[in-house]
Amino acid sequence: MALTAAPAALAGADQAYAQGKQTTPDKSLYERLGGVFAIAAVVDHFSDAVVKNPIVGQKSKNPQLREWHTKNLKRLPGLKFMRTLWVCDVSGGPLQFKATRPGATPLGLEEAHRDLRISPAEFDEVAAELRRALDFAKVPKREKAEVLAAFAGHKDEVTAGYASRAKRG
Repeated sequence: MALTAAPAALAGADQAYAQGKQTTPDKSLYERLGGVFAIAAVVDHFSDAVVKNPIVGQKSKNPQLREWHTKNLKRLPGLKFMRTLWVCDVSGGPLQFKATRPGATPLGLEEAHRDLRISPAEFDEVAAELRRALDFAKVPKREKAEVLAAFAGHKDEVTAGYASRAKRG
């Protein structure tokens, strides 16, 4: 009886050892977010919320942001598409973002935002809106932190127009 149980026990041990040796590569942030459709849903919610946000949207004290969010809304679907591409790209997905107005940085974000003269405080409010959109979509804590860190990593680019205007006085 001991001889018949031993092969089964050894087979189980071999299988457990083999599974322990296999290392599953960590999924990309893109995969953990749920891919393009989940990303597009968050971007859609986020983009609509930014338009309505009193600090950076249609009632913003920043005349450039206020004008964009009232007179350029016909461009919002394209902007949502570009934002979706951007998140897919920076999160390790298969889609690539290419700036429509290339700048000094690989993503060209400074040129896309220069004329809006976004202040650091306004950038932070947009980041807060992004956090709320991620919460709305129930994005897990780890992935939310990674998305927000990627966004925050481009603060200097996005606020470059404000910074250069402030230097000129």
